[in-house]
Amino acid sequence: MSMTKDARPVNDAELKQAVEQHLIYTLGKDARHASVYDWRMALSYAIRDRIVGPWFHATRRTYEGQRKRVYYLSMEFLIGRMLEDAMINLGLLEASESVAKSLGFDLRQIIEDEPDAALGNGGLGRLAACFLESLSSLGCPAHGYGIRYEHGLFRQRFEGGQQVETPEDWLTQAHPWEFARPESAYEIGFKGEAVNGDWHPSESVIASAYDMPVIGWQGRWANTLRMWSAKPTTLFDLERFNSGDYAAAAEPEALARTLSRVLYPDDTTYQGKELRLKQEFFLTSAALQDILRRYLSEYDDLTKLPQKVAIQMNDTHPAIAGPELIRLLTDKHGLEWGVAQDIARATLGYTNHTLLPEALERWSTWLMGNILPRHMQIIERIDDDHRRATKRPAHVGIVRNNEVQMGELAFIMSHKVNGVSALHSDLVKKTVFHDLNELHPGRIINQTNGVTPRRWLKLANPPLAGLISDTIGDGWIGDLDQLKALEPHANDKAFRKDFRAAKRTNKVALSNWVGETMGVQINPNAMFDVQIKRIHEYKRQHLNIFETIALWHNMRENPDAGWAPRVKVFGGKSAPGYAVAKEIIHLINDVAQVINNDPVTGDMLKVIYPPNYNVSMAERLIPAADLSEQISTAGKEASGTGNMKFTMNGALTIGTLDGANVEIREHVGAENFFLFGLTADEVIKRRRNVRHARDAIEASQNMQHVLQLIVEGRFSPTDPDRYHGLVDRAWNHDHYLVAADFEGYYTAQRAADKLYLDPEAWSEQAVLNVARSGFFSSDRTIRGYMADIWGTESALDGEEDAA
Repeated sequence: MSMTKDARPVNDAELKQAVEQHLIYTLGKDARHASVYDWRMALSYAIRDRIVGPWFHATRRTYEGQRKRVYYLSMEFLIGRMLEDAMINLGLLEASESVAKSLGFDLRQIIEDEPDAALGNGGLGRLAACFLESLSSLGCPAHGYGIRYEHGLFRQRFEGGQQVETPEDWLTQAHPWEFARPESAYEIGFKGEAVNGDWHPSESVIASAYDMPVIGWQGRWANTLRMWSAKPTTLFDLERFNSGDYAAAAEPEALARTLSRVLYPDDTTYQGKELRLKQEFFLTSAALQDILRRYLSEYDDLTKLPQKVAIQMNDTHPAIAGPELIRLLTDKHGLEWGVAQDIARATLGYTNHTLLPEALERWSTWLMGNILPRHMQIIERIDDDHRRATKRPAHVGIVRNNEVQMGELAFIMSHKVNGVSALHSDLVKKTVFHDLNELHPGRIINQTNGVTPRRWLKLANPPLAGLISDTIGDGWIGDLDQLKALEPHANDKAFRKDFRAAKRTNKVALSNWVGETMGVQINPNAMFDVQIKRIHEYKRQHLNIFETIALWHNMRENPDAGWAPRVKVFGGKSAPGYAVAKEIIHLINDVAQVINNDPVTGDMLKVIYPPNYNVSMAERLIPAADLSEQISTAGKEASGTGNMKFTMNGALTIGTLDGANVEIREHVGAENFFLFGLTADEVIKRRRNVRHARDAIEASQNMQHVLQLIVEGRFSPTDPDRYHGLVDRAWNHDHYLVAADFEGYYTAQRAADKLYLDPEAWSEQAVLNVARSGFFSSDRTIRGYMADIWGTESALDGEEDAA
């Protein structure tokens, strides 16, 4: 029997009755003719019913206590499947298993039938999803705001080894976790003219709300993820339609659907840039109008907004929030400019996620002025005020070189700016915001990222989660620091055996899935070596595949050298317009085709690249991983969260001193981490040598073999010239120092081989990684935001545990 905030027990019979009623009355199906989809929807609605109680309770408690609310603005929320997550947090997993058995359907099949919501890309969106779950688990009143993308990020498939993008179709089915809120709708304008602060947009759409409740651990609190869908202000022009001009008649609907159709449209064209800026303003303006509407329903003094509202900008995508909040406060609510600017700054916080200059968005002043003319005026005034107030150097500012620098705008309009790992926050101060940090000391702080253990250990890895709970109890699920109690068990031979058995269960499951979906047979006794993340040169998937080629070559040259068997697993998508990243994908697949069919290496080495990496695939790959690849060029990765998930699931890390790798290594122990590569400072120094790549390649016989095999067409025999550009970049344009780090990486991999061949020693280190991963819970991260940035407290303090 389980308990939810409905204030009454939920037993198997009640849940079964709810499923049957939804099957009949919501879906209109008889049990004898119900499909997998029907059962999934009926169970989802029955579980959702149990979320509504805590959700309403949380809303009432927030209003009654006049509590400060957090609003998290993000272009991505990579929430993954929701059914199993909700069952776990409500304590209804066992009841659901019983109901499935009694009604004759397969619960696992039902769970895996749920499509992943295509609302994100990678770490940025998954972090936002973890934060929402932790906000609910901690009882912090909060709303997430995003866009309800019709297609989201593209669905990836491979043709001839090349990435092909097709539309994601997650919304072709009903989405049972959302509630349409047609009464929450706001008009969003674009273009037109702004004269004397009076903006008359020439285009507009309606932002219509869809709410998803996000339930926390033990069902004690639920917050809201509000997603905006763009609707036309007028459905279509009937007069034009009747005159036969059908395309023109449908223009309002086409504009609206385009806005909320695709995540990150290709912005290599002007049209793509215009769409992307419109999307960012659409999200931000709708959210801010909604926030002010909710605030004014309780209070009548807008000068006190920062006391009751905290708005967090997740990256620069919502950076237009500063100018838009000022516009709403001045143009719509009549506040004076200086007062409005102070209110906006005290309310807004900005999380920086990158040190890459190209990732700090910049829009041409012409584009900004054309799409958002009133905001261009406000931005110029903010910039002018800042220049006069700080007497800053001439090269510092928001508007420079006929561009609006969105990173600088977000910084100047925020009271706190945070990095997402200790190293990253330090580098933010020294590099991208060096001058602004000098002008505003103390504004930049650190909040190291984290991940939720409910999804990334309890849900994703039942064999290990069960072993942990059997050994130390289940308190770790809500307090990950309790994993420390596992440390003594690292020296327990029997526990290590059980730990290896749990890992093998996951590896066998992954092996079976790869065989079924890809037709490749892999050996579950091999080391599963996994790199899953967005394909980008700085993340260096090409370093990984180069080392794979070197390993394959050396295995063939010396097959009796006692190699540890390996399965190299890649996962991730390239941005559609990123030609170099797509070339790396092509190479990985070409190499896989050769290695996987080589009778000499056989089961000793395989390369697997499943297409369309997403949250559900990560939940398969991470629990099965033995080795976690975190090999970005030092000084480029802000934090990473995949590295934390792997550590929590008992994988050892091979990595550079980059992002949160630094803190992971400190926590798990340097002896339990395979370190290689230049440091961030050494990277800067090495780049000063224009021959750094050539010198490194000439000193590495392995690297020479790799590049020779590629350039002679060993992996592309029908097109030997295919990778000449890639090889040329390796010799002459190696900005991310692949060649400089290659030998260190190869040596670290051989150290991993040696340890893997000693299962007792490997599993001892893996257990210690799990035991020392408690710091990397998103609960700890959110507590830091609450204390250091938002000034909020838990609404659950003093409330009895309802579970």
